[in-house]
Amino acid sequence: MHLSAMQIGPIDCAILVLYLVGITLFGARFRRGQQNLRDYFLGSRSAPWWAIMCSIVATETSTLTIISTPGIAYGGNLEFLQLVLGYLVARVILCVVLVPQYFQGEFYTAYQLLEKRFGTRMKSAAAVVFLGTRALAEGVRISAIGKVVSVAFGTGTYASILIITILTMFYTFEGGMRAVIWTDVIQFGLYLTGSIAAFFLLLHKIPGGWPEVTQVAAAAGGKFRIFDFAFGLTQSYTFWSGLLGGTFLTMASHGTDQTMVQRLLSARSERDSKKALLASGIVILFQFALFLVIGVMLFVFAQHVSLAAAGSDPDKIYPAFIVQHLPVGVTGIILASIFAIAMSNASGSLNSLASSSIIDLGARPAEMAATSLQRSRRMTLAWGLVLGLLGLVKWGPVLVAGLTIASITYGALLGVFLLGTWNKKANERGALMAFASGIVVMILVKLFSPLAWTWYVLVGTLVTYAIGVFASAVRTGSDGGRPEFEIAARK
Repeated sequence: MHLSAMQIGPIDCAILVLYLVGITLFGARFRRGQQNLRDYFLGSRSAPWWAIMCSIVATETSTLTIISTPGIAYGGNLEFLQLVLGYLVARVILCVVLVPQYFQGEFYTAYQLLEKRFGTRMKSAAAVVFLGTRALAEGVRISAIGKVVSVAFGTGTYASILIITILTMFYTFEGGMRAVIWTDVIQFGLYLTGSIAAFFLLLHKIPGGWPEVTQVAAAAGGKFRIFDFAFGLTQSYTFWSGLLGGTFLTMASHGTDQTMVQRLLSARSERDSKKALLASGIVILFQFALFLVIGVMLFVFAQHVSLAAAGSDPDKIYPAFIVQHLPVGVTGIILASIFAIAMSNASGSLNSLASSSIIDLGARPAEMAATSLQRSRRMTLAWGLVLGLLGLVKWGPVLVAGLTIASITYGALLGVFLLGTWNKKANERGALMAFASGIVVMILVKLFSPLAWTWYVLVGTLVTYAIGVFASAVRTGSDGGRPEFEIAARK
């Protein structure tokens, strides 16, 4: 059976369509009560910490995680889990270093913090890089969504991306950040429940159950292996690249990327923001372990029953199992859970892209009226069209492609944030020179070196910070940094 011809049955299709329509209408209802940009981009800072936690996890998980992580373990082992160790360490550091800074004023975006420290040019430069990086990375995720839709409905790539993009654009356009957060809560519960159900149903279908899984996995070369303590700059998944690389990757993604920072800014208080961020780390560890083990189980299952996707696109192995081998009704629920996280991630990116475009490149602090609200909605539509087009590009294995794209610029972003935090003598020209140099260096690293992508953010951060210190020392006096940007009192 060819994957492009596979379709789910009418009952599963009805469940999926009902979900898509229901979540779209639910998100759109949050339009009521919106009066300004604070309502649209921060949800009036009314969401409780646990809802923010769900939204953080839903954003960090994405369709890439759900469909590509099992594919990684299917063809390898559990070494990807080493990267998650760094995810946990980074959250603690962020709660000390950057999160307090975001609650020292009325910020709408991460890059307003750079404006406070260095000036408007630095804010605009960071925002432009974020917009480009996020658009490309989200294009990869849209492509991943298209893979799932095409497996479920048997539709082509164009139709698949069109379906999901239009629905997500609609409720994000209408409901703003409140819609994003509260649909994330529902979608988080749905996809987590669906993934756990898929685990037990897959285990039930494997002859011999868990003992068979462990036996076949061991015979295949240690597919349950987690740790690799070898130190190598060209290996993506080792203990050292996971701990160090994962820490810097998450410090950048959760501390400097507007998609994630916007959720932290939507919390009721600094304390709630920290609680949401720390709690999300525990859930993320559980999730990655679950998806990787599912990948190993799919490998064992394929030794007994043929999977249509086996040997072809690894990102389609898990969706193919769901469509081919799960009972009627359950297939629809689990596919709906994958759609849930896909739409959640796309909606959050649309809102953050619009907020950075309006706040960092357009609006002034006094410009928070209904006119800006309408411009924000139009900007949401514009970015939706851009992401839809980028989703048509063929990106290869989507999880690694998405993380690699982000990692090239994350180091420069994190470097200037840390430069402003830890070096009081840094100035705007030095920061701009360091920022541009950091990005150029990482592009060259990507093109001309065998360095594994898990080291990109660490290297980019060190290069940017070092150049910033040197350039600021050479160019002194005329545009020195603003002294009010200092590390918040350690609590």
